[in-house]
Amino acid sequence: MARREETARESSNGPLDGLLVIALEQAVAAPFCTMRLADAGARVIKLERPEGDFGRGYDDVARGQSSYFVWLNRGKESITMDLKQSDDRALFDALLEKADIFIQNLKPGALDRMGYPVDALCQRYPGLIGCSINGYGESGPMAHRKAYDLLVQAESGLASITGGPAEAARVGFSIVDIATGAVATQAILEALYGRTKTGRGTHIRLSMFDTIVEWMAVPFLHAAHGHPPKRIGLAHPSIAPYGVFTSKDGKAILISIQNEREWIALCDQVLQDKTLLADPRFSSNVTRVRNRGETDARVGANFARFDSADLVNSLSSAEIAFAFVNEITDLVTHAQLHTVPISTPNGPIDVPAPAPSWDGEARSYGPVPALGEHTSDVRREFLGYPSSKSDLTSGVLAGAAAGSATKNSARRQHEGSSE
Repeated sequence: MARREETARESSNGPLDGLLVIALEQAVAAPFCTMRLADAGARVIKLERPEGDFGRGYDDVARGQSSYFVWLNRGKESITMDLKQSDDRALFDALLEKADIFIQNLKPGALDRMGYPVDALCQRYPGLIGCSINGYGESGPMAHRKAYDLLVQAESGLASITGGPAEAARVGFSIVDIATGAVATQAILEALYGRTKTGRGTHIRLSMFDTIVEWMAVPFLHAAHGHPPKRIGLAHPSIAPYGVFTSKDGKAILISIQNEREWIALCDQVLQDKTLLADPRFSSNVTRVRNRGETDARVGANFARFDSADLVNSLSSAEIAFAFVNEITDLVTHAQLHTVPISTPNGPIDVPAPAPSWDGEARSYGPVPALGEHTSDVRREFLGYPSSKSDLTSGVLAGAAAGSATKNSARRQHEGSSE
């Protein structure tokens, strides 16, 4: 495991520095998108209901905080807001007037009923880029149905092609939410580039269902042409051999054969069984898939003749892709793992590092906000005054305490100490 050189951010940096993002968001999909924007330097103001984004309560494993919230909300400012209150509506209007991007993932129609249809907001503020995320789109028979990640995995058929032969399974993390957040980020960046040419924003609409169905194009095409893929666990429905085989000393190793050169090298250099090359049942990937049972049985029998150390050496020499079948606990100490430190109200936490890196740029990542930590400051900045007497007292004190804890933990983290 290695830490990237990035450290906790005290001020904004990055290519999106200067952009203001207003996020009326909850759970995972929209927060993933705005986390990416914050990572790139945008100022993200997160609007939370008085009781907070319900993602704050998903678990308490990260120093007593939600792992979801800690991961997805670094670098944002948190303010609490109730759009039924006139003072909060005034603040919402003031924020939107200066915003570059407005993203929301409320239930379809919720903002319309509050008097804030996103289409109208984009007309009122021509430079605004709006992004609305929902479950099943804005039209069609399921448009107003609530949607969460696992529900969409089931409804889309993703669960039907995941797992082993006996039972469908959930992908082991919130893949639909994360995919949707990633696509939203891409669409927003496209809209920002478009705005540099036209001066105008746009309203981006995307659904969780549409997002994951697009990502499922290959199994969709198989099914649409009469060959729906079957669940085969740690194997590949279109390629063979591509699966797990056990060594003489009991190690499970997953190998992948992508072309005929690799098949020849596997038989000759690794399995040391050239008779496989003469068998017409294994003469191409198509025939190996058609005869998958025989293919896997022959490969498995040869695999079991060698210890794992010898297999690793021969697979590496033959330039054949392979992997050990690790547990998630193995990932925590994996030699290839990179993490970055994030400051939270309860102390610093290492999280997996974002995948991209840039030459000559050491990215830094802001702290995770306490609920409502920035409410008073944002109201003063955008309205010129706190919205209520209670905000002057309890809100300021709570925000100051949370801010002090966050700054202290960020300072300790920067100095290399830990709790």
